[in-house]
Amino acid sequence: MQVIVYSHSAYLSDPQMLVKNFLTPAWAARAQIAGLLQKNRLDALKMPVLFVCEASNRLLSRRQKIRREWPSAERTRVSASASTMNIREIARRAKVSTATVSRTINRMPTVHPHLAKRVWKVVEELGYFPNTQARMLGSGRSRIFGLIVSEITNPFFPEIVHVFEEIAVQHGYEILMTSTVHDRERMKTAIRRLLEHRVEGVAVMTFGMEEALLEDLKVRNVPLVFVDAVGPPRPRVSNIRIDYLRGIRQAVQHLAALRHERIAFITGPLTLKSAVARKDAFIESTKEIGMALDRQLIMEGDHTPKGGEQAFAKLLALPLRPTAVLCSNDMTAIGVMHKSYVEKIAVPRDLSVIGFDNIRFSEYILPPLSTIQMSQAELARLAFQALLNDVKRETPNPHGTEYILKTNFVLRESTAMNGHKALRSTRAL
Repeated sequence: MQVIVYSHSAYLSDPQMLVKNFLTPAWAARAQIAGLLQKNRLDALKMPVLFVCEASNRLLSRRQKIRREWPSAERTRVSASASTMNIREIARRAKVSTATVSRTINRMPTVHPHLAKRVWKVVEELGYFPNTQARMLGSGRSRIFGLIVSEITNPFFPEIVHVFEEIAVQHGYEILMTSTVHDRERMKTAIRRLLEHRVEGVAVMTFGMEEALLEDLKVRNVPLVFVDAVGPPRPRVSNIRIDYLRGIRQAVQHLAALRHERIAFITGPLTLKSAVARKDAFIESTKEIGMALDRQLIMEGDHTPKGGEQAFAKLLALPLRPTAVLCSNDMTAIGVMHKSYVEKIAVPRDLSVIGFDNIRFSEYILPPLSTIQMSQAELARLAFQALLNDVKRETPNPHGTEYILKTNFVLRESTAMNGHKALRSTRAL
């Protein structure tokens, strides 16, 4: 079965003409017209006729014939004409030229503020909405930025999307957002969709997986910004480097000051370079203070609460349990705290827990979670500014541009003084 949609004014007024010109009686009998061939209903709807019919070479050739008779350019001319009439009406009422209206709507800085104010006043009065496609044809710019995140259900990302969009609106931009769910094929599809919409730049906030796409994207001359990108610097490619070591060092030193000696670390998926960077920062931080590192205390998680529970369960099975757990993100820490509750391990009396990210509700769980802040708002601001700078830059920086985002330890109530030696596992006993 195939859905085919056609429209023509003659068919709206005479359905039988459509049957006569488009379908033979045999095919007309097979067509499932769902009551839309009644003349009165067509006249009332004034909309394209919808047919659900069996696919065949005959129908496809008929469709191609109709498309030749009524090309898409004709429909575009109608839309462009309506848009032009609106612009002319705005210009007439605002007592300015159509060129001034066009430049104002496209937010060109060359328009005098007094004239721009008059234009926007009329635009608001008329309830005029610019045709994005027509605007792109006229100016050569879409004023759209793409935003790709890993997983929109992760509470870390909605704040990035919100702030990125807020800043975009302030600068007269729109955004197209997509989520990859850590899937490479979805990443490729997302990139293709954004390029089809002629975005002016793409912010890839996936914390990994982008290397395979860099070669394909760079030839398209679209400004890009990544987080912790690898490889040689490239023109029009910006990198936001996260200083993981700063915040993790502060957290490890805090736990050491509380007399914790067996500090566990639950990583994210080690296929992500950001997870590897956090693990390496933890190892380096322990070495800096001369703390003996037990590799058994480093467990791989998956940045989810369930993964946190499972990783912590393995830590509990060790002959000597950790007295503190540092997690690669807040969702993992929440899973650790839930497992602690189930096992009747009191946080922070029996176990200190620290997360990473400082997601919005980390301060509202009980006890409020101590964590390492990686500001989502600042990350979004840096990403947007990097794209905007590259769009405005006439000559691209041959080595790209690097921005640095610092992390900081945030103390709340999920850590406490270690009042006893590492607990022995009940299983070991």
